[in-house]
Amino acid sequence: MHRPALFAVLCSTLLACGDDPDDADDGAGSSDGAASAESASASASASASASAGSADDGDEPPFPDDLPPAGNPDGNCEVPADAGLAERSSPTTVVGTGTPESCTGDAFVAAVAAGGVITFDCGPDPVTITLDRTAKVFNDKGPDITIDGGGLVTLSGGGDVRILYMNTCDEAQVWTTPTCDNQDHPRLTVQNLTFVDGDASGEDPDGGGAIFARGGRLRVVNSRFFRNRCDEVGPDVGGGAIRAFDQFDDLPLYVVGSTFGGAEGLGNACSNGGGINSIGVSYTVLNSTFSDNVATGNGANPAREGTPGGGNGGAICNDGTTMTLTLCGVDIRDNTANEGGGAVFFTSNDQSGSIVVRDSVLSGNPSLGFESEGFPGMFFVASGPPVVEDSTIE
Repeated sequence: MHRPALFAVLCSTLLACGDDPDDADDGAGSSDGAASAESASASASASASASAGSADDGDEPPFPDDLPPAGNPDGNCEVPADAGLAERSSPTTVVGTGTPESCTGDAFVAAVAAGGVITFDCGPDPVTITLDRTAKVFNDKGPDITIDGGGLVTLSGGGDVRILYMNTCDEAQVWTTPTCDNQDHPRLTVQNLTFVDGDASGEDPDGGGAIFARGGRLRVVNSRFFRNRCDEVGPDVGGGAIRAFDQFDDLPLYVVGSTFGGAEGLGNACSNGGGINSIGVSYTVLNSTFSDNVATGNGANPAREGTPGGGNGGAICNDGTTMTLTLCGVDIRDNTANEGGGAVFFTSNDQSGSIVVRDSVLSGNPSLGFESEGFPGMFFVASGPPVVEDSTIE
């Protein structure tokens, strides 16, 4: 349903999808389900990933399975040079020695801790690596860290653990500058990977079932996110797949040629931001797909009396001050928010932030509580209404 336009202004500090980054805790914190996602159509994925940017060898991995491909096959937006695939031809660490059995969770965790460029040699067929603990980036490794799955590797949390963690303000991961909330490294790129069944429920810091990233830079290219989770309710938790804080110099976090959900039963879910969530971070999302993701909380933020809170942003939830959300070549369909913004929830608390939607389709994303008048599936508090070009919002 719609609420009056005045409601948007009144809610600028009342409805949000997470807590302030300065209040975040600075501490750290092969299943049957994963097997179904270990191995999208090769031809469809090759088409979808053609817009993800060029790699050193010029070939995109095909994701040779019957799951949704990475990216939006109808997305043709230009990808900036610093948003495409990272160099991968000279790996620092190769996980595996040519067989599926050699590609273990322990080997992957150790590779991430060592940093550098990480690739895999698990044999010619798709493989799932199930983790029993979260792989954590150390801030003094890098400064550039790339994890490239070659289109054959699925990383699974087994429904029990968050998959990947980076936090420049976590002393346990080594403090490397006096300004942990604004430093240019590590610069983490994840590409040509599938993330499945990550679960950050009960974690501190919270949110980010597949990836939690604070500080430095994060880039996501040609990757897929299925059935990742975080806490089902609560006003200050978000990001079924990804939660991000504090990108260096407020530069955008790029998500390129990637898929979140994509089919019934594969969507990601959290109290807020079923797909992706941020606090004080700008997102630029290019040639990507979001479907079947859910913001599961209820009561919004702050929580209405008698409710646990949450429920904002079925696919995407942004909260902060001066930030941007840019969608280009993006297909957002069939996501649901129990409160505001079935597709997109965007709250700029000082009303300085902005939204741009180009060459995109936002369709059939119910907001079960409220949304901004004239923008189905969206709720925003910003400097003005979204700039919409050559797009469908219905």
